[in-house]
Amino acid sequence: MKRQDKTKKKKKWLKIIGITLLIFLVAGGAYAYSIYHSLTKAVETMHTPIENRPISDKRQNEISYANQEPFSVLLLGVDERKGDSGRSDTIIALTVNPETNSVKMLSIPRDTRTDIIGKNKVDKINHAYAFGGVKMSMDTVENFLDIPLDYYVKINMEGFKDIVDAVGGVEVNNDLDFSYGGDHFPIGKIKLNGAKALNFSRMRYEDPRGDFGRQYRQREIIQGIINKGASFATLTNYSTIFDALSKNIETNLTFSQMNDIQKNYRAAAKNVEQIEIKSTGKKIDGIYYGIVSNEEKQRIHDELKVHLELK
Repeated sequence: MKRQDKTKKKKKWLKIIGITLLIFLVAGGAYAYSIYHSLTKAVETMHTPIENRPISDKRQNEISYANQEPFSVLLLGVDERKGDSGRSDTIIALTVNPETNSVKMLSIPRDTRTDIIGKNKVDKINHAYAFGGVKMSMDTVENFLDIPLDYYVKINMEGFKDIVDAVGGVEVNNDLDFSYGGDHFPIGKIKLNGAKALNFSRMRYEDPRGDFGRQYRQREIIQGIINKGASFATLTNYSTIFDALSKNIETNLTFSQMNDIQKNYRAAAKNVEQIEIKSTGKKIDGIYYGIVSNEEKQRIHDELKVHLELK
């Protein structure tokens, strides 16, 4: 049972990517006034700035979209329950570079041991959200990676399937015949609704490739969402989509910034590269942690720094 619960908590990082890309792409289809009006209302609901953090401490100036400067986004998938502040069980750092038309996507394991900035202690990186919400999470991940984090997108994990269903499901290319959660997934092109998409991405232990196989399936779903996002102008149920977005997303991105991103960075969303961070499992005082070596942190930092064109 514990194994199943652990899998359930770790499964959903792909949700965040799909939703974030939808936000970026959605503005491109908002030409009709009715769609534009619905979109602006949804974004106003989602917009939640971080107090006392107008820009990253690692930035001297705000991002210039006109000059197509690279930027970064912290994606947090949070499972918040009644009476509990919740933990960010999904943590992803995205860097976007319009010059190379590419996005680098780093998934950070929630058990990663690091300094919790603002709490003066060493703990699992996902505990930063429980201690200090989005701001402490951004400060902690920024310190861990040693790069600026410009924006955040926080997703309510439980509401994600509504978004997948709102876009009419996704089509994926499955390379492994398996069953999970009561659903069967044959080899070949298959269409998934929200619930099936979660099960498709969730399976791990029955795949001989382990995490590699799961990451492949997650990427397939991401690509499926991007393909649907690219045809937003032809969708008729935009109000349902925007409603699902507004109920399940918080971000410090404004509507104006999203429009600028859509105009100047949209091509980058078509080229998403996944980056793996290597860690070693270790128990300290009876608690399991993922230990990332200084050399590995430096490798990740150098790759993201180059992608962000930082000096």
